[in-house]
Amino acid sequence: MTKELWLNLPVKDLSKSKEFFSKIGFALHPHHMNNSEMAGLVIGDNKVMVMLFPESAFKGFAGNEIADTTKGTEVLFSIDAASPEEVDELVRKVVNAGGTVYGEPGYKNGWMYGAGFADLDGHRWNVLYMDMDKMPH
Repeated sequence: MTKELWLNLPVKDLSKSKEFFSKIGFALHPHHMNNSEMAGLVIGDNKVMVMLFPESAFKGFAGNEIADTTKGTEVLFSIDAASPEEVDELVRKVVNAGGTVYGEPGYKNGWMYGAGFADLDGHRWNVLYMDMDKMPH
């Protein structure tokens, strides 16, 4: 039945969002490189697609208003990292690209090292390194 999953996000400025995600190291889908109506972020080994749409197009697809990211979080995107240093590096890139850190990098529960950041539109992302050897059983 289901072959793929796409996650769709509204953005205020598609060009700025593409630039932001490129700066932090996310791959843009080649099919959407020069498209002014949408952009696809290809994330991880499983190549999960996060589609970025201008707010007006997104509202048309969703048939609903867009959540106010200054007042609440509709979704938290979690991505993994290969090391604590990779978490730190991504957080540096986010800050340099204009994003906001809402959870400073650090250890949680003794086996996870992570941080939280918001993109230009306030969508929240979580990046984690998990030391499986220290994970409680």
